[in-house]
Amino acid sequence: MIILLIILFIILCFGFVLIFGAPYLPTMKTQQNQALDLLDLKPGQTLLELGSGDGRMLITAAKRGINCVGYELNPILFIVSKALCFKYRKLIKIYYGNFWHKKWPPADGIFVFLHPRFMKKLDQYITKQYPHQKVKLVSYAFKIPGKKPAKTQSAIFLYYY
Repeated sequence: MIILLIILFIILCFGFVLIFGAPYLPTMKTQQNQALDLLDLKPGQTLLELGSGDGRMLITAAKRGINCVGYELNPILFIVSKALCFKYRKLIKIYYGNFWHKKWPPADGIFVFLHPRFMKKLDQYITKQYPHQKVKLVSYAFKIPGKKPAKTQSAIFLYYY
């Protein structure tokens, strides 16, 4: 009975996030570096990751001296990412919760892997969150409808706001 409850909990943790964003799919090292290269953030600048998963993108950015803020809704991945990112805690802050309901911190670049049905909402939300600040967005795998990417590399799309 306890094993069944644990399995059900895990399924719920990984399944319910689909309502708000995308399933957990780790970003491979090549795509992490391509995304960061497109963003062209310098040490001391800030990367915001919406749906930070296990934290691997945050770690790659922190190794470049970039300050990082991640939001994660899955409680299991939140705990895993906090543990994996502990070594870089001076550069990485991870918050538990739904990024749609949070005030985003100032950021120079944003990284997302977000289901296509949320991309238009994201486009509008970025404009709302950063009305007086220039920010770059990199989306992995999915384009923003009606908006032309400034640059594309493989399946990574760069947008300017």
